[in-house]
Amino acid sequence: MRGFAIGLAIAAPVGPIALLCMQRTLSGGWLAGLLSGLGAATADALYGAVAAFSLTLVSHALTAGRTWIQLVGGALLLLLGLRIALQAGDGRAAAAEAGRNLWWLYASTFMLTLANPATILSFVAVFAALGLSAAAHTGTAASLMVLGVFLGSAAWWLALTRIVAALGHRLTPRTLRWIARAAGAVIAAFGGAGILMSGLRVLG
Repeated sequence: MRGFAIGLAIAAPVGPIALLCMQRTLSGGWLAGLLSGLGAATADALYGAVAAFSLTLVSHALTAGRTWIQLVGGALLLLLGLRIALQAGDGRAAAAEAGRNLWWLYASTFMLTLANPATILSFVAVFAALGLSAAAHTGTAASLMVLGVFLGSAAWWLALTRIVAALGHRLTPRTLRWIARAAGAVIAAFGGAGILMSGLRVLG
């Protein structure tokens, strides 16, 4: 239950991944949005495992390489955001693409979530604050904690995409196009900010 709560809390804040899942739900349907969310939930569970099992070597490697990881993640977000904005005028093409590339929907959000080193820092901080270090748990308990993290994150994406899918049926095509353009612009802005921050860190 504690793992479930942690996974839910980590997934819930609205960011570029949430916007991407919402946009994919509106353009490709509930399954497209859910698969995107499950990709993020899998990445959350992986980072949760790093924290639960105190894999300090992996954690330090991710933290040390956070500048280049953030640079790659920012570039991917920028490209995805621009693509979404440019495809906003052709809802049928976007929906068809989402339906043909179900594996890509899952894999892309998985990689984008992994490309945010701040996620592992969030898990480490939460686990430490709650006294959930690996030293206090058996391997079975830590595994159940990771499962809880995945289920909590997945529950959030299930609820969010269901709500967005229900609301999407009430929106006009014109409104959907403007939402897609706005979502694409915001996602691209997040990507640009990530590139800028990583660049400043390199120069600094």
